[in-house]
Amino acid sequence: MGAGILISFTSAISWLVADLMMVNVFSNPIIPFLNETFRLLVFMVVTFIIFKLRTALEKQKDLAGTDPLTSVANRRAFYDLANLELNKARRYHTPISFLYLDIDNFKNINDSFGHPVGDKLLQSVANTIRNNIRAIDLIVRFGGDEFGVLFAETTAESAAQVVDKLKNKLLDLVQDNGWPVTFSIGVAAYMNPPASIDEMIGAADAQLCIAKKNGKNQVRYKALVEEKKMYCTLDMVS
Repeated sequence: MGAGILISFTSAISWLVADLMMVNVFSNPIIPFLNETFRLLVFMVVTFIIFKLRTALEKQKDLAGTDPLTSVANRRAFYDLANLELNKARRYHTPISFLYLDIDNFKNINDSFGHPVGDKLLQSVANTIRNNIRAIDLIVRFGGDEFGVLFAETTAESAAQVVDKLKNKLLDLVQDNGWPVTFSIGVAAYMNPPASIDEMIGAADAQLCIAKKNGKNQVRYKALVEEKKMYCTLDMVS
């Protein structure tokens, strides 16, 4: 906006100087000043309109990639960013890990406390995750009560440390607020990048399902290590 205003004034002054050099062609010497005042107003209106349009476009762009309730990335934006991280991991041969989280018994919150409390829980979970991961990690809300986190350059051991700490933070959160929920988490850790984002999400989701079936409120890990073109898996639970 400031640059547009500066350009508007500069343009009007340049035009005024040009008119003053031909002041003899005007019937009244005040006419150049009136002309440039009018031109300046037009320039300012155009600058304001362009600024508003740009602001609106940027807002729409942000909304298109952001979950409106929790302000974390939605599925579409996550896939775009995650593919960049996956390509980077392939290029530099770095490990990558993915967390898939589901809130146990979330439906009971909406049924017993109402949807506004359910929304507050989702927002609080998103904020807790965001505040306990690195800036380079990617958090996504897949919808409902499911979240994911992509950990760049992170081995299975490092992921386990972060996830265990994160789970404890989340349990403290719900206990402090009296929300009767827990968290089931599946983690897939790759020493070598997988073929696709879907493969990574699917592996973590499979571990999440095991956690759910085994009583909920636990973390299941699968560490995938490429060895002689074959994947061997190391399962862990906490």
